[in-house]
Amino acid sequence: MRGDDRDDPFGDIFDEIERMMNEMTGPVGDGSGFSSETHVDVYEEAEQIRLVADLPGVEKEGIELKCDGKTLTISAVSPHREYDERVRLPARVDEHSASASFNNGILEVTVDKLGDSAAIDVE
Repeated sequence: MRGDDRDDPFGDIFDEIERMMNEMTGPVGDGSGFSSETHVDVYEEAEQIRLVADLPGVEKEGIELKCDGKTLTISAVSPHREYDERVRLPARVDEHSASASFNNGILEVTVDKLGDSAAIDVE
């Protein structure tokens, strides 16, 4: 026997998530701003870190990138949603070395890794 929504404490939550996914107009999933089908891949190479983000429907002019050496922040706007993702980098990087390209909804960011911490001579 199927109960009504009042018998299912999660019914309203699942209905709301489904409604949001069907509309595709706002953040869905973990609240990071990225929808459930969008992801960011991080590749750590010998001397660089490369990030690849899927930003469907976004124009290049709608993308803003910031890096503080430890975290890359990707902010982007499309007519239907906003993206705001902070990606913790697996190694410290030289944020001034960053370069980015954007083609067909795919953002690729490359940044040079910094070497080990420098020793400081005491005089």
